[in-house]
Amino acid sequence: MPLEAVEARRLYRQVADQLRSLIDSGEYAVGSRLPTERELAEQLKVSRPTVREALIALEVEGRLRIRVGSGIYVIEPAAVAAPAPAAVIEGPFELLRAREFLESAIAEQAARVATKDDLARINASLVAMENVEHPGEASMVHDRAFHIAIAGSLGNAVLVRVVGELFDQRLNPYFAKLAHYFESPGTWRTALDEHRAVRDAIAAHDPDAAREAMRAHLARSQQRFAQNFGAETAAGTTSGQGRAVRSAARPSKPKHAPKKKPAASGGARRR
Repeated sequence: MPLEAVEARRLYRQVADQLRSLIDSGEYAVGSRLPTERELAEQLKVSRPTVREALIALEVEGRLRIRVGSGIYVIEPAAVAAPAPAAVIEGPFELLRAREFLESAIAEQAARVATKDDLARINASLVAMENVEHPGEASMVHDRAFHIAIAGSLGNAVLVRVVGELFDQRLNPYFAKLAHYFESPGTWRTALDEHRAVRDAIAAHDPDAAREAMRAHLARSQQRFAQNFGAETAAGTTSGQGRAVRSAARPSKPKHAPKKKPAASGGARRR
């Protein structure tokens, strides 16, 4: 029998697999509400971004529905279930962390070597971003052009390709779901201010400031995608009070109460 390559599953996929198994076994019945992100993170001993990625994956699969301000609910799978996204899809936070690491270094070097022509291309993409509606496809095109223009100032085609490919992962279904919940004209204006700070630091040929401006932009992007959704947002109060609010808001009693707390397999660690 031919051997197959062994690939470690990403942590968020392990969490999604466990939650899916609990749903399939009836621990969480159709119509019931899952614990909050915070509670799941504590039970599974993983970070909340990891739980967020797992929940988004299950929503894309059609197993959950996330209702902002209410909670995370198990739904009836469609008669013909949509195929599960490939396990090779990177989670949104994983991608943003990679971009934060790589593009901060690129911006730092761009501040050292950018020419007038390079700055003109960076400025042109920024002007285009300022005059487009968001969210929308056009805004993503100009946002991508901004990051590509900065990478292009280094004169390295490999870096340009890598930056472009990482940005293009925003087109995957997980990113699309997060954008649906958290991107708005207001977040776009905030992101524009962050892009201007990057441009200004590069134009001033200040490597330290350019590195920090890009790092801050991509770190804040993660923060915007990590805002609370679900019952915790609706509670807007302490944990105990939040549970009371969630209990009162529960639309129907689950057919089966959860019998046990899920625990991440293989000693899942917080990241």
